[in-house]
Order: sequence, then structure tokens, then C-alpha cells
Amino acid sequence: MKLLFILFLFTASLFGSQVETFRWKDGETYLSFLERNKLPLKPLYYKLDEDEQQLTEEIMSGVHYHVSKNDAGELSQIFIPLNDELQIHIYKHDKNYFFETIPIVSEMRTEAFVLKIDHSPYLDIIKETGSKKLATIFVNSFKSSLNFKRDLKKGDTLAMIYEQKYRLGKPFSMPRLKVAMIEMNGKKNFIYLNDDDRFYNEDGNELEEFLLATPVRNSRISSEFTKKRFHPILNKYRAHLGVDYAASSGTPVMAAGDGKIVFVGESRGYGNMIKIQHSDDYLTLYAHLNSFKKGVRSGFGVKKGEIIAYVGSTGLSTGPHLHFGLYKDKDAIDPLRVVQVATKKLQGREQSAFLKLKSNYKQSIDLHIKNETKFEKESNLDTTCYFNNGGSCVQDKLQDTSDNS
Repeated sequence: MKLLFILFLFTASLFGSQVETFRWKDGETYLSFLERNKLPLKPLYYKLDEDEQQLTEEIMSGVHYHVSKNDAGELSQIFIPLNDELQIHIYKHDKNYFFETIPIVSEMRTEAFVLKIDHSPYLDIIKETGSKKLATIFVNSFKSSLNFKRDLKKGDTLAMIYEQKYRLGKPFSMPRLKVAMIEMNGKKNFIYLNDDDRFYNEDGNELEEFLLATPVRNSRISSEFTKKRFHPILNKYRAHLGVDYAASSGTPVMAAGDGKIVFVGESRGYGNMIKIQHSDDYLTLYAHLNSFKKGVRSGFGVKKGEIIAYVGSTGLSTGPHLHFGLYKDKDAIDPLRVVQVATKKLQGREQSAFLKLKSNYKQSIDLHIKNETKFEKESNLDTTCYFNNGGSCVQDKLQDTSDNS
């Protein structure tokens, strides 16, 4: 009911507003965004609590955010997604600006398509759908098990079923692959997303390499991951997009997996911080560090288990600990869930459930192949009216029209 109320307020308050959609630029920080738009820093950042200040550092480049202006052309509301469930809401009321975090109202759709190979899976999916995201998740799902260049022939069939979130009628967040199939040498090869959120092949074997169980030895978990929760005392939505490991100051911090360091430096909320880019679009973040290991620099490669820094309490921190974040395709995910799933094998009831899931997926793929299901493209002449401006329809215009799908 609360979500419906928020949606009502959102659409009602935008009545009579000019609404535009922008893409968050590379290198843009929350503070630089406020300064660039001449928004007051004190109420929108410096008066926020520590958790809220840290959340502002979770805004990912490339995310689409909505801006509404009043009749005088002043910014009246801004909605900036933090993940696929929670967003920052900046709004003006009685000449003052306010900050809050609220849920994102979205709907999930299950979609599918089938196509014949002409050039390559990646290029053909982009040609059919216009989506680099769909092409990437399909190709990556088979990367470790099949050789497309050697065994794929023109005319072979591929199919995929996936979930896509929609916000204001537009695709939002990364598609979530449910099952993918590609025909090679007359054989159908499948990848399945199991109920444990991991991908398995036909034999029920896991397909991805996993990270260290913990990047800090002799530590305890002091705060777990959550994308969205409502705090009944503070009466506001909170999020903690990582896991905190409490440990003594100076305790070595290890790289969770092989990768390339893409950031070494300082931020106000996270203090001394390192980011490492791994394969398959995984990225890890290590924050509140006391210091970096000598020689650690941006652009350097690291190995799984290699010491990169030392636990500290820099930035907005009340005591020595490591904040460890894990991201997949720029979306924050729970590191503990990934590691826990990686350490178990399908047996007993879990194995039986997977076999049933696999059978259902196969039937669905066969039905889509029989019906030659095509990708449903969005019409360029979108007549859906999401916001009204004095009775005339205002489209959800994307100022940067380069591909981000």
C-alpha cells in the first residue's frame, strides 16, 4: 500500500512539470552533481547521517535518473537509482530542498526470443534487439564451455528467456537470464539459472569461478548486505550495499579474485578505497582502509589472495573494519550469498528441484523455437504518456541517446 502511495505522489507531484531523463556521467560524484546544478550542499549532503552519505557514493556511472522542473524552470524533484530497488529522492518544498531514499516502483516482465545465426551470437542479438546487455549476458554464459568461433555455423539457432524490470514503461536495470540455448553441430546446449541464483549446465555443474570466502582473516561480520529495508525507528529506508568485516587496524586485506585495479584513492564516505575489476563484469570494492600496500596502483593486475591494503577506519567509520562490496554488471550483490552458493554442490532435494526446473525450461525453449518467437521491439513513436504538463503529454525524453540497453 505504501508503494502505491509513493507512486501516486510521484505521478501527482509531476503533474504540470517538465520531466527529463539523463545518464549519470563517468567521473560525476554526488557532490559535483549538486554543485553543477546549484543545489544546496548542507541539507542535501552535510546534514545527512553517515549511512546516507555513504549511499550517495554508490551511484553508478551510466544510470538513468529523472529530473522534473516547475513552471519557472527550477529543479523540483530528482530521482537517482542506487540499485534496482532503492533510489535517492531530492525534492523542493516551501523553498527548501530535502533528501530521502525511497523504493523504486517497477514491474518485472518475462521475455523471450529466438533467432538464426548469421554472423555471431553477439552481433546477431544486438541486431535483433538493439541491446548490448542481452548480447553480453548470453555470450558470457557460454564463454567457459563452448567455442563459438570453431563450432558455430550460419543458420544455427539460439534462444533465451530472461526477466526484465520496467520503470515508467522503459527497461530498467540489467536483464536477468533464466535460460539460454544455442544449437551447435546439431546439439542443443543449455545454460540454466537455478533457484540459488547460480548458473548450471546440462549436467548440473556450476559454471563460474568464485571469489575468496573472506578478504580479511581473523575477522567477524559486523554488518550484512541489504538493498532495501525500512527502519521502524528512523522511519526511513536504509541500505547497506556490502559486508562489513570488523578486524584490528592494520590487518591485511586480500584481493578477492584475479583482476585489474581500476581505482586507488580517497573518498569522503568510504575513506581510503580500492576497486578491482574482475572477469565476467564482476567488480569488488574495499573501503575504510588504513593504508595501501606499497606499489598498489590503478592499472596494476592482482592475483586472488594477494595483499592489497590494510584494515583501517578512514572516511565515515566508527571503528576499524573493512567494507567489502561486490558488483555484477554495476549492480550491488550480496558477497556472502555468492560465496555460500559456491561452496555447496547440488544433492538430494536441491538436485531434484534443479532437474524439474531444467525440464520446465527445456519445454519453454522448445515451444519458443516452434513458434519462432521474435523480440518485441519498443515503438519509436511511443504514445504512452507517463507525465502530464497541463493536459499535454510529455514524453520521457532521454537526453543522451547513445545505446545503454
